[in-house]
Amino acid sequence: MSSNSLQNKKIVISGGASGIGWATTKICVAKGASVYLCDIDNSALNKIKKHPQYNKKIFAANVDASKESAVIKFFKDIKKKFKYLDGLINNVGIAGPTGSIEKLNSRDWVRTLYVNVISHFYFTKQTIPLMKKSKYGSIINISSGAGIMGFPLRSSYAASKWAVVGLTKTLAMELGKYKIRVNAVCPGTIKGDRMERVIRDKAKFTKISPKIIEDDFISMSSMKTWVAEEDIGNMCAFLISNEANKVSGQVIAVDGNTERMD
Repeated sequence: MSSNSLQNKKIVISGGASGIGWATTKICVAKGASVYLCDIDNSALNKIKKHPQYNKKIFAANVDASKESAVIKFFKDIKKKFKYLDGLINNVGIAGPTGSIEKLNSRDWVRTLYVNVISHFYFTKQTIPLMKKSKYGSIINISSGAGIMGFPLRSSYAASKWAVVGLTKTLAMELGKYKIRVNAVCPGTIKGDRMERVIRDKAKFTKISPKIIEDDFISMSSMKTWVAEEDIGNMCAFLISNEANKVSGQVIAVDGNTERMD
C-alpha cells in the first residue's frame, strides 16, 4: 500500500486518543488522511494537542460515545470541518466486567453493550448521510476474537463483539448500493493498558498469578505473540483505501490465528 493511499480522505475515529485508535490515527494521517477523533479521556486528548498535525490534519473532541446527544453534537462540529466522510472507524469500547454471569453487576453488563454496540449505531447513523455525499465510504467496526469464538468470564464483552459482527454483515447489505463498504476487524491479544487490566481482573477472579494468565493469553494464538496496535491500524488503513474497494461484509481477524479463548 502506497504512502499516500489515503490522500485527502476524511476519517472519523471513535475512542481515538489512545491505544488502537491513536495508532490508527497516526497511520492514516501519515498516508495523507485528515482524522477527526473523539474520546472521553481528557488526559489522552491533551497529549494529542502536542502532535505537529493537531488542528491541521488531526482534530479531536471529548465525547461520551454511549450518549446519542453527545454524538449528534460531535457530528455538528465535524460538518464545520468536513463536507463529506470517506471513513468511519467504530473503535470505542470497554472491556466490561470479568466473572461468571450470575455474579456480575447488571449495570456493568448493560453498560458494556451501550458503549461497545449502541455507540456504533449512533456513529454510523450520523456518518451515512456524509458518505452518501461522496458516493464512497468505508465503515470499520472493531470487534474481537471474542466476537468469533466467545470468551469465558467475559460474557458482556463477548456478547457485544458478536453483536458488532451481526451489525457489520447487515450494514454491508444495506449500504452496498451506495458504494459504502462495511467490515469488521477482530484484533487478537493486544499489548497495552486494557489487556493489563483484563489480566489483573482474571487473576483476581481465578486466584492465578498475573504472569501465568499473561502467558496463557499469548499461547492462545498460533504465532505465540502479542498483536501490536499498529497491526490493527494498518488493516484499517487498507480497508479505507481504494485498494480495498471490493472488500465488504468481511470479518477479518488480525490475531496471529487465535486457536482458543478460554
